Amino acid sequence: MAGRNLITRAARWSAVHPWWAMTLWVVFVLGALAVGGMTGTRSATDSDLAIGQSGRAAALARSGGLESRAVENILVTPYRGSLDKAAAERASGEAVSALKGVEGVAAVGRPVFAPDGSALLVPVTLAGDPETAADRVGPLLQKVAKVRDAHTDVRVELVGAGSIKAGLNDMLDRDLGKATVLSLPVTLVVMVFVFGAIVAASVPVLLGISSVLAGLGLWGVASQLVPDPGPVTHIIVLMGMAIGVDYSLFYLKRQREERALGADHIDAIEIAAATSGHSVMISGLVVMASMGALYLAGHIAFESMATGAVLVVAIAMLASLTVLPAMLSKFGRYLDKPRVPLVWRLTQKGGVKPRLWSAMLKPALRHPALALVLSVGALLALSVPALDLRLKATGIDDLPRSIPAMQANERLTRSFPSQADTHTVVVRVPAGHRAELAEGIDALVTRVGHDGLFVHTPAPEVRTSRDGRVATIAVGTRFDSSSRQAQESLFRLRDDIAPATVGRIEGARYAVGGSDVAYDVDYRANVVDKMPWVLLVALVFTFLVMAAAFRSLMLAAITVVLNVLSAVASFGVLALIFQRTWAEGLLGFESTGRVVAWLPLLLFVILLGLSMDYHVFVISRIREAARGGLGIREAVEQGITRTAGVVTSAAVVMVCVFALLASLNFIEMKQLGVGMACAVLLDATLIRIVVLPSVVTLLGWKTWWPSRLARQDETRPVRVPATVAGRATVS
Repeated sequence: MAGRNLITRAARWSAVHPWWAMTLWVVFVLGALAVGGMTGTRSATDSDLAIGQSGRAAALARSGGLESRAVENILVTPYRGSLDKAAAERASGEAVSALKGVEGVAAVGRPVFAPDGSALLVPVTLAGDPETAADRVGPLLQKVAKVRDAHTDVRVELVGAGSIKAGLNDMLDRDLGKATVLSLPVTLVVMVFVFGAIVAASVPVLLGISSVLAGLGLWGVASQLVPDPGPVTHIIVLMGMAIGVDYSLFYLKRQREERALGADHIDAIEIAAATSGHSVMISGLVVMASMGALYLAGHIAFESMATGAVLVVAIAMLASLTVLPAMLSKFGRYLDKPRVPLVWRLTQKGGVKPRLWSAMLKPALRHPALALVLSVGALLALSVPALDLRLKATGIDDLPRSIPAMQANERLTRSFPSQADTHTVVVRVPAGHRAELAEGIDALVTRVGHDGLFVHTPAPEVRTSRDGRVATIAVGTRFDSSSRQAQESLFRLRDDIAPATVGRIEGARYAVGGSDVAYDVDYRANVVDKMPWVLLVALVFTFLVMAAAFRSLMLAAITVVLNVLSAVASFGVLALIFQRTWAEGLLGFESTGRVVAWLPLLLFVILLGLSMDYHVFVISRIREAARGGLGIREAVEQGITRTAGVVTSAAVVMVCVFALLASLNFIEMKQLGVGMACAVLLDATLIRIVVLPSVVTLLGWKTWWPSRLARQDETRPVRVPATVAGRATVS
């Protein structure tokens, strides 16, 4: 067969040597898992995630050996009414005795009653790295739980950063594990409705699972360079399943069509490789290029998410272009077994013109200008709330209240307001300026003591390095991190109090960080600063790949505009849902009035990549029909109606998977799930069924400018590659 390229040659080799191809793939997946198991996954520390002035404050503190210490708190409160102080002292004394014998406990402080007498607090300082406290707090929680069971007259709890993080990790592992398990049968059911047979439906799911496993293994190696801040493994699972299933679905569907048209076994695979395989490669390159733009975001969280996504997309693309042809070759005769009776009959109506999709396309084809105006108007209307998009880095106040440690933290901050959020002023002075440092600290503490934005009791805690050159001043605020007053207190320290006190020392370096609100302010500033560049680079990459793949600058420009429209509309949906309270009961969340700061950037590049699955697949079929001699309107109708079922099925898989995320408790996962589900739904329906055909119909052959197809007319068909010659009009 003439005109073979690398994709078709690879597919033919795999089809002719199926056992070799499948064996090599299994070895690759097992090898990736083995290597990942040996290296493990390196988690990002607070130092890795530090950014802006908060990061500088942490670095200055480390230079003087004054890193924040891991502190947990034994908290004793009443179940109802006022606190029985005698019972509280007995319970806390027993808890202290139990914890003193636990390995890793460095010191236990003195019991302190709340100013209003509503609670008793005992600080417990842990030894070791505070950034790994969540991994070591388990034995302490078990000891305190035994004390709580023995004292039913008061509530005894352990609360601190480590126990809260441990509770969050347990909840995420449990919820995401459940979502992952549920996604497999959901995906399989959708595939059954696509193919009508169990074996054929299982192939995309199997390829998706193997891509995820290999991606997780290789991510263990990659995380040694770009550590995991938390969500990367979940992104690998989601994108690996979505991309792996989609790519296999497109390829398998085309192979079955060619077999139905009379092609022999190997030729059908080769034709699928030349058409759907080509689309898979283009889509994969665009996904990797758009995700790669996240490296410009200037933060380890985005770099790690980009690395994980690029890895799993590359693996899914490789699986579809190599091992999938081998599976189709070796097990092709079993693909239609066992058949699901009614569904099977429906899937065999491939030669019948799909009435539903033809009816839905009629407005765009008959009245393209009106359809374009109305559809774009609807997308712009959905985009309006995005003008008021407010971002916030997730802090302790945003964590689910279903976590027991968060419930304890609410009781802690209610009884001890100084525990709400604490800023840390860090200053380093040159040698010989110890006296000036002491004077500056005294002045700062005095200023803070007369300012209503800060807690006055207890007084700010001052720590000094052994050489006397570095000092930290912990200044508490009674406001939660999402409040306007908390931000005011931060800016008061950064812009006024610190510069006027410790900042006046000659040669001094200082920074204010340590608090959730400080990290939020610095993180948002970085996102806002880098977002335009990341989005621009992602769009430029998309434009260049599309222009090179289809040799059309006009089509590349259309692709960019459509992606921007769908992304901005999804931002509007996020703002409409999560910055207001009307959907709280429906989706089970408590609105913070903000959208997670990293979400718009990640959502844009993921959507840009995932939407290319549909876009490239649909455009390829339209071009194939046009090159086969059809008029532009007929080519649009055939290209979209013949792909609508597959595109819809792929979209349903993604929407179902992301909807499972939306059911989770953690606000980050919920917003990601809702945002992605809405974006995919808009992209696969309004964009592909109305906007795209309207634009192509209006532009006509100019859609393909400056390629040779742009000079096509209705009576002079251009040359069609030998691989697909004669099939455009029926495929």
